[in-house]
Formats: sequence, C-alpha cells, structure tokens
Amino acid sequence: MSMSTGGKGGPSSEINMTPMIDVLLVLIIIFMVITPLVPKGLEARVPQPPPPNSPPPPENDRTVVVIIEKDKSMKINAESVLFENLSKRLEDIFKTRAERVCFVKGDPDLEFQEVAKVIDVAKGVGIDQVGLMTKKVEAGE
Repeated sequence: MSMSTGGKGGPSSEINMTPMIDVLLVLIIIFMVITPLVPKGLEARVPQPPPPNSPPPPENDRTVVVIIEKDKSMKINAESVLFENLSKRLEDIFKTRAERVCFVKGDPDLEFQEVAKVIDVAKGVGIDQVGLMTKKVEAGE
C-alpha cells in the first residue's frame, strides 16, 4: 500500500478503495453467516405405496384422511363432517392416539386456500404431522 504525496504532479485526489473493499467483504461475510442455510417451510409427509407382493393392510387401519370435495364438503375417512365441526371431530379421533398423523386430500379443481384451512385446523388441534395426498400418490407411482 503506497501513498503518493506530491512529487511531479502534486497531491493526488484519488480515493483509496482498499478500506472500502475491506468493509464490503466484512459485510458480505456477516450477511452470509446471518442468513440461514436451509429455509424453513411447511413440512409435508406423503404416504408411501405398499411394496409389491405384500399382504393387504389389516382392517383396523388407523390412517386418518380428510377429503375435501369440489363443493368444499369434507369427509374424515368417508364420514361426512362440516368445517365448523372439523376441529372437534379431529380432537375426538386423536385424543387416544399416540401417533398424531393426518393426511389431507383435496379435489384437483379446488383452490389451495381451502386445503390450507384444513391444515391450519389440524395443526391447531395438535396434530404433529400433516401429509398431502395427490392422485399420483394414490395410484402408487
């Protein structure tokens, strides 16, 4: 680092960029450390299809699936339920269960807003994990 102090041309009016670059590099490092490496989002579980040549599941299947139809009517495992009664019904189902997992299946023509409302109710009831079901998952692809 040298500094010109006159000489033939007289004093130099150039800005010394080295301190500014040092400050810039320090700021970049600080922002890199502060910014989280992995963004936190909504965790979703997808049911896995059974392996081929496996026996059929037992009749006492404890999977809870909330189905939202195109007309916004809802069913819990083929049992009709109103949106107003959804939280109470889910509480009744999960009060004796240790594993608190629920799946939500919405009609493809339905806006995601309706599915998000059901997920919000499920999380409010205390369900730990909410999975989303799609046609591809049901087909076992």
